Amino acid sequence: MKLSDKLEAGKIVNTHGLRGELKIIPWTDSPEVFEDIKRVYVIRKSGEECLDIKNIKYHKNNIIVKFEQINSIEQAEKYKNTIVLADREAFGELEEGVYFIADLIGCSVITDDGRDLGKISDVINTGSNDIYEVDKGGGKKLLLPVIDDVVKNIDIDKKIITVHLLDGLEDL
Repeated sequence: MKLSDKLEAGKIVNTHGLRGELKIIPWTDSPEVFEDIKRVYVIRKSGEECLDIKNIKYHKNNIIVKFEQINSIEQAEKYKNTIVLADREAFGELEEGVYFIADLIGCSVITDDGRDLGKISDVINTGSNDIYEVDKGGGKKLLLPVIDDVVKNIDIDKKIITVHLLDGLEDL
């Protein structure tokens, strides 16, 4: 399976207890998706490893995961600060108008009058709405709020996002 068939699901930030459980910060809108995921992947210096989820529980804004292959705090320590990936299909179908960040990164951003603004380099979650960070080249960035007045069309297949620039969003 290629890396593009996997999506980042979170980051292991610490151990939990003595039996090898790990604390993960989920990078999903719904941490409950981990209940449907049976297997995840982590990238370590030694390469990609596959880990089978045995049990999960929730702790504040994090999840605590027990993996079949990890049975002690000593084993768990080796996984701290690693990114957790899962198969794309494990996340199920998205609602209309909802996209994976991995699919948005690299999309070209054009205005509704045809100007090329650059490419999406990051998506920032602010709580109320996301912000698209557009790399304009030359180290310049443009921040666009993901609201209906600004984002007019997203074509993931063509990797093009059409936007309308409100007054003050860009000084050309």
